[in-house]
Amino acid sequence: MPDEKRSQEHYVRHAGDASRFSLRQAFTCAQEGLNYAVRSQRNFKVHAFFMAAALILGAALRISIPEWCAIVLCIICVLSFELINTAVESAIDLVSPEWNQLAKRAKDCAAASVYVAALGSVVVAAVIFVPRILGALGLA
Repeated sequence: MPDEKRSQEHYVRHAGDASRFSLRQAFTCAQEGLNYAVRSQRNFKVHAFFMAAALILGAALRISIPEWCAIVLCIICVLSFELINTAVESAIDLVSPEWNQLAKRAKDCAAASVYVAALGSVVVAAVIFVPRILGALGLA
């Protein structure tokens, strides 16, 4: 516990204190945020599973470089929105631990941003993968 508290004090950035916050510390904090999401957020794990599936399928189907760019951009967007959603939910829980309609609305909208990105990614994946899969099965 003392190490955790020291770590928190060391990495918590206060207004006006940016000059003492090194680039290394910034990357360490970012990695800690990613580690937290991977360990604790079920939906992040679900998105990571689909990310792995898309990467494996893309390699197996030998998609083109522009198609890879679209898939990777979709992956980055979905995972980034999931991280932002986690941050929004954590901040709202901190400032409004009791139920509040505005807190619910903010959390719902943050979750909707992930939903929209995920739906868009499914469309992109369908456009790229479905014709190739149908062709491989002799159905196109």
